[in-house]
Amino acid sequence: MNLARITIFVSLLLVEFCFANNGNLDISAFGGKPNSDIAKALSSAWTQACASTTPVKIVIPGSTYQMSVLELKGPCKAPIEIQIDGTIKAPADPNTMKGAYHWLTIGRVDSITLSGKGVFDGQGANAWKRNDCHKNYKCKGDSMNLGFNFVNNSIVRGLTSKDSKTFHVNVISCNNFTFDGFKVSAPNNSPNTDGIHIGRSTNVNVINTDIATGDDCISIGDGNKKLTIQNVVCGPGHGISVGSLGRYEIEESVEGLLVKNCTFKGTDNGVRIKTWPNSPVKITVSDMHFEDIIMTNVRNPIIIDQEYCPWNQCKKQNPSKIKISNISFKNIKGTSSALEGVVLSCSSGVPCQDIEMANVDLTFNGAAAKAKCSNVKPKIIGKAPACGDGVSAAGS
Repeated sequence: MNLARITIFVSLLLVEFCFANNGNLDISAFGGKPNSDIAKALSSAWTQACASTTPVKIVIPGSTYQMSVLELKGPCKAPIEIQIDGTIKAPADPNTMKGAYHWLTIGRVDSITLSGKGVFDGQGANAWKRNDCHKNYKCKGDSMNLGFNFVNNSIVRGLTSKDSKTFHVNVISCNNFTFDGFKVSAPNNSPNTDGIHIGRSTNVNVINTDIATGDDCISIGDGNKKLTIQNVVCGPGHGISVGSLGRYEIEESVEGLLVKNCTFKGTDNGVRIKTWPNSPVKITVSDMHFEDIIMTNVRNPIIIDQEYCPWNQCKKQNPSKIKISNISFKNIKGTSSALEGVVLSCSSGVPCQDIEMANVDLTFNGAAAKAKCSNVKPKIIGKAPACGDGVSAAGS
């Protein structure tokens, strides 16, 4: 037996020994070493785990690793857990990502768990310096940290996404997917670093999660249904946003959102629904409920903006065609950094319907914040800012 065959044989024995003794696949058995690129090792461990007919755990121990662009694809034969306890660093030079949409992509998998106390460090500072998306909506974005495509019945628990080059997490076409105890960390001047973006997914839950970033803490795109955001702390950032919607012809309606027991600290917005004017598509935004929320020095605590037009790169002469209905804001209190703590700017073409504000107690410089409204007649219950003047009581 020559040396190459002996090496392969010993490696296979090591993998079998590791798995047989504790049911885990440690990436060290596949050549994954601290301070080196573990993409190949993780890919090899994934291939073996994906082929297993019994559940498998892949372990990335506590240490610091490098990792180039990687895609892990299913379908797989049994549930898989990837436990990350170390820090994994992306290439600092965005050019080495070779235009990849995501740094790590997981796709077409049922029942995967990502767990541990580990960190995905996108090393995004160099990408932020060249980001011109604030003035060029046709800008070419850099890689997001994590992408989940067509992933079902799965959970991400305890991990941290740090300093992504653009969005931290992109969730597309997923079902029954939960983030629990997740953390997002980036400075407030990091452009386009949305914490978690969700698109065309059903039953996605974000719970017990802290998000500090330079853009939306959570952004909700088109085609989503039955989302729950609960016990989330947001700040710095741009708040929790539904939209923007109505920019493209292929968009789908959004239905069913609960945002509950959340805290916003020093954010540009609190809870927001935003649609473009002159929209080429007629879709609906409905059944959205925001309740039991604390605002601390938030510029726009409650906002519906149907004239969303960043960088003045759209035509406002035609109103938004997006129909917004069955929206409630309940038990929201705290401080606004602007006089108008509530802005409900609805479309003149399809005015908002069934908008309710109940027990909304916001102050600005020690006095009651005001509300500014157009093309909407919200139902006021209890104490809440009335459109156009001061604070209204029940029945007004």
